[in-house]
Amino acid sequence: MKLHLTHGRAVLLMVLVTLMWSTAGVVTRQLDEARSFELTFWRSFFTVLSLLVILPLMQGRAVFQGIFKGGLSYWISGLCWCVMFTAFMVALSLSTVANVLVTLAVGPLLTALFARIFIGHRIAAHTWTAIVLAGGGIAWMHAPNFTMGDSKQLIGTVVALMVPIAGASNWTLVQRSQSLGLKVDLISAVLLGAILSCLFTLPLALPLSASSHDVAWLALLGLTQLAIPCVVSVICASVLKAPEISLLALLEVIFGIAWAWLGVGEVPGPTVLTGGALVMTALVANELLGMRSRGA
Repeated sequence: MKLHLTHGRAVLLMVLVTLMWSTAGVVTRQLDEARSFELTFWRSFFTVLSLLVILPLMQGRAVFQGIFKGGLSYWISGLCWCVMFTAFMVALSLSTVANVLVTLAVGPLLTALFARIFIGHRIAAHTWTAIVLAGGGIAWMHAPNFTMGDSKQLIGTVVALMVPIAGASNWTLVQRSQSLGLKVDLISAVLLGAILSCLFTLPLALPLSASSHDVAWLALLGLTQLAIPCVVSVICASVLKAPEISLLALLEVIFGIAWAWLGVGEVPGPTVLTGGALVMTALVANELLGMRSRGA
């Protein structure tokens, strides 16, 4: 199934994607026993089940041929998804949320650099400015809690850095494959990534102790927080440039704070509000300037 998106609709879809991604925090607050690797395993497991339904509806039985006949780009993309699915939760088990989120804020800069180096994308000055401002806003939001006082915190930050590196690599790979006209099924690579994540985290999650209540919530996450938005994000990558996707993805942090505020009563402090306002301003300004340049 081939979708034709305008730039504006792709941006709106990416905003919806980040809204769905951002539900992980508020949902995990509802869990009784599932933690760390077990949480990641069940979420990836239900992502696999969801994709086994979604992808055949989109592409027919041919979707399963990719796992056996996919080339190097396909497997690299699947590995990137696996890293993104798992490294975030591993990092949270080693470091504070603030450390992890500040580290993820380098994603747009890494994506812009990768796109410039590997596929020759020229990055507009206003996009560079937006990347710096958005990253600064995320850092300001969590500066009061940012600590690197021990080796465990440092290791957690290094693990967290794997998420933006994998994300930057994946978005750049998607657009390089499309620019070269390669017939690589990068949508079904999301399925491969979920399968690899299950295989990696299951031994570390044993013995499984999640209650039926926890499993139900994680099944919801697998469908609505990973399967659907990850597939849609790859579709959006056929229209949006890699740095733009990564920049829009920072909205996940803003939405995540809002979910926690509305869902579990975690009221954000002044630094969170001012930092969030800076991120939103950078994103909106980048889109408006981009629309003007495209119109010209």
